[in-house]
Amino acid sequence: MPRNDQVTRQWHLLQRLGVARNGLTLAELVEAIPADLTRHPRTVRRDLAALEASHFPLLIERVDGEVRWRLLDGFKNIPALRLSPTELMALAFSRRLLSPLQGTLIQTSLNSALTKISAAIPAGATEYLQRLDQWFSVGLGPHKNYRHHRETIDILSQAIAHRHTVQMRYFSAGRNATTRREVDPYRLRYVDGGLYLIAYCHWRKDVRMFAVERIKALTPTDHPYQMPLHFDLEAYVEDALVVMRGERITVELKFDKGTAAWVKDRTWHPSQQVTPLKTGQLLMTLQVADTRELLGWILSFGSGVQVLKPERLQQAVKDEATKLLAQ
Repeated sequence: MPRNDQVTRQWHLLQRLGVARNGLTLAELVEAIPADLTRHPRTVRRDLAALEASHFPLLIERVDGEVRWRLLDGFKNIPALRLSPTELMALAFSRRLLSPLQGTLIQTSLNSALTKISAAIPAGATEYLQRLDQWFSVGLGPHKNYRHHRETIDILSQAIAHRHTVQMRYFSAGRNATTRREVDPYRLRYVDGGLYLIAYCHWRKDVRMFAVERIKALTPTDHPYQMPLHFDLEAYVEDALVVMRGERITVELKFDKGTAAWVKDRTWHPSQQVTPLKTGQLLMTLQVADTRELLGWILSFGSGVQVLKPERLQQAVKDEATKLLAQ
C-alpha cells in the first residue's frame, strides 16, 4: 500500500472529525474515505490508532450503544496559543506576503487564520501596525495573479487529493495553439511568482509541467490513476533553473568584480558552487537544464558575466547578443 494512500485517508478523517460536533461512528468514518482508497473498517481503525499515536487528541465515546470518535474541543479551539503582542502583529503584517497565492485554497485558509489573529490585536495597537509600513515594506517582485483561476485551482486540488484524471483545454505558448489534454495531476508547484501543475500527459505520454493560467477549460473525471512508485517529484524539477526542463549541462561562469559583489550572496540554484578570486571576480559552476530560461538568466547580467563552459552556451549567448545589436 503506497504511503500516500494512508496520509490521504487520515487527512479526510481529520477533516470530517474537525467539523463533527457529536463525533462519528466507524461506519461514518469509512464513508468519509474517497471510493478510490481502501475503505475497510479494519484499515480505518489502524488510521485512527496512527493519528492517536501522533498525538492528535482523539476521544472515543459510547453514545446510545454506539462507539463514536471525536476530536477534543481544546484541539479545535487552537487560538488559545500564547503569542506575544509583537508576534501577533508580525503575523498580521505578513498578510501581504500571500498576495501571489491569491485564488488558491492555501491563501484562503491562511488569510482566514490571519483575520482571526488580527481580531485578537487590541484596537489601539492597529495604529502601531500601520506605522510598521514606515520602516518595513514588502516587495513581492513579478508574480502572476490567480484571482480569476480559483475554480481551476479548486478542481485541480480535489483531483490531486482523490487522484482522479482531468480533461483540459490548454494553451501552449511555445506553439501558440490550444489543444485538448487528458492528464493525471500529481502536484501544484508555486515557483518564481507562478503556479504550475505537474501532471502525466496522456497525449505526450510523459510527465509535463503546465502553467495554471493557461488552462482554458477544465473538467474533472471519475477515472482513478496511480502515480508510479518510481516517480520522484523533487528529482523531476531539480535541473530546472526556474521551471523549464531540458538536457542537464555543466555551466561555468565568471562574474566581474562589480557583479560578483551581489551575485555571491544569492542561491540561484541548489547545485551552484562559487569560488571567489583574488581579483574580486567570482567563478560559479552549476548543473542545470539547457533552456531559454538559462540563456535569459545569463544575459540579465549583461557584460558582467562571461561563459567559460560549455562552448555551445558561449555561442548561444553571442548569437543572442548579436540579434539584440541588430535590433
